[in-house]
Amino acid sequence: MAVTFAASSRAFAQPARRRRSARRNLTGWAFAGPATALVAGLSLFPAVWAFFISRAKWNGIAPATQVGWANYQRLATDPDMLAAARHTLLLTALFVPASIFLGILLAVALNQKIRLIGFYRTCIFVPYVASAAATGILAGFVFNPQFGAANDVLRHLGIPAQQFLESPSQALYVICLIALWGEVGFTTVIYLAALQDIPRDLVEAARMDGAGKWRVFRHITLPELRPVTVFTAVWQTITAMQLFDLIYTTTRGGPLNSTQTVVYYIYELAFQTQRLGYGAAAAYLLFAVTFLLTLLVIWYGRRRGSEVF
Repeated sequence: MAVTFAASSRAFAQPARRRRSARRNLTGWAFAGPATALVAGLSLFPAVWAFFISRAKWNGIAPATQVGWANYQRLATDPDMLAAARHTLLLTALFVPASIFLGILLAVALNQKIRLIGFYRTCIFVPYVASAAATGILAGFVFNPQFGAANDVLRHLGIPAQQFLESPSQALYVICLIALWGEVGFTTVIYLAALQDIPRDLVEAARMDGAGKWRVFRHITLPELRPVTVFTAVWQTITAMQLFDLIYTTTRGGPLNSTQTVVYYIYELAFQTQRLGYGAAAAYLLFAVTFLLTLLVIWYGRRRGSEVF
């Protein structure tokens, strides 16, 4: 009799728990559902619409003319697109390793027990939260060839003044330097949090075995940071390949198109020359390349034993 009563009690309690769980889920979705639908709609609808535009010739006013895959085929032989791709790849190749290296270096320095450490950490992170447009405008004054602070420093060091953002051979490197100044705070904070999550027992055991600081860093710290490095590499790769605001506020793709990246070229196609179909095709090509590079970094990280995604 007791066994029968207990079984019937459990059978009655299970539907009640399911009803309570369903009620909680419905309450949660009632709050989160409208915002989720709005974000998804604003993200998915433009992406799908842009794909259809990429297969047409359209200036935004006259009726669109369907051209199939002609826009994508034309991108493969467009000299301006190829030049923009080279600039983007060079910027990415410079920016991503430098941001990772500086992030680790600054994180290790800021992980020490020193006075005013909170102030130093804040100073490193402030450029990241500052507006990128404001950063670009400020950098335009700093690197001005006539009255900029950068050339003043060089003159005091006995180095000839440079053209910086007005030089076709220097402008892209200066853009990379400005981007690093604004983004290194992000990588520093990520690595600082990862350093503080490393088990102290590993470090103490290595030191008791006679390992110095360099060996501890090389054989314990760096392997423990590997998953974070994969994430940072993916994030910074996407950041570099989509860099627009700094270029817009500093060089506008010049001089002589030496800083024209793929994103800025897309902006010129779509909003300055009104070639919306061609610009949408270029945007989808950028998405495909970014996606493939991201998969490559994740695959390499997993081959090295770092599964972060």
